[in-house]
Amino acid sequence: MLEEDFFRFLSTERTASALTLRNYRAALEQYRKFRGVAFSCWRDEVADDFRAWLFSMMKAEIARATIRLRFAAIRSFYKYLVHRRGMAKNPAAELQLPKAERKLPVVLNLAQMEELLALPLQPSTEKLRFPWIRLRDTALLELFYSCGLRISELRNLNFEDVDFLSESLRVMGKGAKERVIPIGGPALAALQRYRQSLALTRGPVFLSSRRTRITQQAIDLLLKKYLTQSSIPFAVSPHKLRHTFATHLLDAGADLRSVQSLLGHASLSTTQIYTHVTKERLRAAYDDAHPRAKSPS
Repeated sequence: MLEEDFFRFLSTERTASALTLRNYRAALEQYRKFRGVAFSCWRDEVADDFRAWLFSMMKAEIARATIRLRFAAIRSFYKYLVHRRGMAKNPAAELQLPKAERKLPVVLNLAQMEELLALPLQPSTEKLRFPWIRLRDTALLELFYSCGLRISELRNLNFEDVDFLSESLRVMGKGAKERVIPIGGPALAALQRYRQSLALTRGPVFLSSRRTRITQQAIDLLLKKYLTQSSIPFAVSPHKLRHTFATHLLDAGADLRSVQSLLGHASLSTTQIYTHVTKERLRAAYDDAHPRAKSPS
């Protein structure tokens, strides 16, 4: 079946993530469901068929991001058919899609970030079975903020990936691309204390209470627990800590290319959204502080 061959290609040759495979599979199924009995095979579909699907989604007020994701799947599938299966052209290639909505990421300010980082080691009535858990939580939050890691990168980190001498760590990012990231002093110290409490030098860095590699769900729950103890007035996901890392670097004068490299973004345009956050923060600071920032009423 053409679809299954395509998914094998994405998985083996393009090293696509499980999430990408799931989203792309769902998109192809959505299109076939839309076409119903009119669908015979992918080679018979024409641009007007995809245009009708596009209009139906826009009429149903489906989010632009969802529409663009579905068409990314369709176009990628047809690109595979053209290059690997001898199809003449991609019928979905020329469609004009709605522009992506640019939502500025919400980030923590420096005081909020410092409050969050201090929480695991503060006195608490909570009784932990293993004393090293608090050291783990501190090291985990410090690394999130110090290195701007994705949650999957943090979870998959091994002690062998951390170079304590050069104060850096090696991560495997999207598309199996490796990058080396410097570690800040407080994060490195927190990691050292945690490692010493475990008496480990190899294997997974962040462990569960059962001493197995921590799950992404456990990291989410850990962050939610500390947020309930903080004064931070909005929800914070692990990815918001990554946004905070990038924004604080740019606020302090880091250049965009360096931030792109640290984040592991393939495209500079992905990183550029953080410059908009920085501009918004500068504008707000200007409006609040400058005596002639606002027009006279």
